Amino acid sequence: MAEKLTCGVHHVGLTVPDLDQAHAFFCDVLGFDVVGGRPDYPAIFVSDGTILLTLWRAADPITARAFDRRANIGLHHLSLAVPDDAALDEAWEKISAHPEVVVDMAPEAMRSGSSMRHFLVFIPGGIRLEFATTKIKA
Repeated sequence: MAEKLTCGVHHVGLTVPDLDQAHAFFCDVLGFDVVGGRPDYPAIFVSDGTILLTLWRAADPITARAFDRRANIGLHHLSLAVPDDAALDEAWEKISAHPEVVVDMAPEAMRSGSSMRHFLVFIPGGIRLEFATTKIKA
């Protein structure tokens, strides 16, 4: 077996149409912290202490085309982990109540017979996020 050349995800970069809107969602709704940025790019770096996200503003948000997960090559969705069912339910209540969030899939088992649960939404700006429990119920 070949030796692995990588050891996990360093960060994920997401292009957004509105940097202020993305900042508000990740920091005010999800509780991420701003850990850096490049105003000239423009981009901000946000983190929940485990994952680092680079949020880049599209050069021309008016003409930028939204990603079509069924037609384009690229990021289908980003899945963020929550520790357990209580955290998933709390995230669902807060996120699904956000006026600019579009629900793609309400909380459900990840697959038949699984105790792990998840939900998917399109956040402000149209990026598809999944929230999934990391622990299997005993």
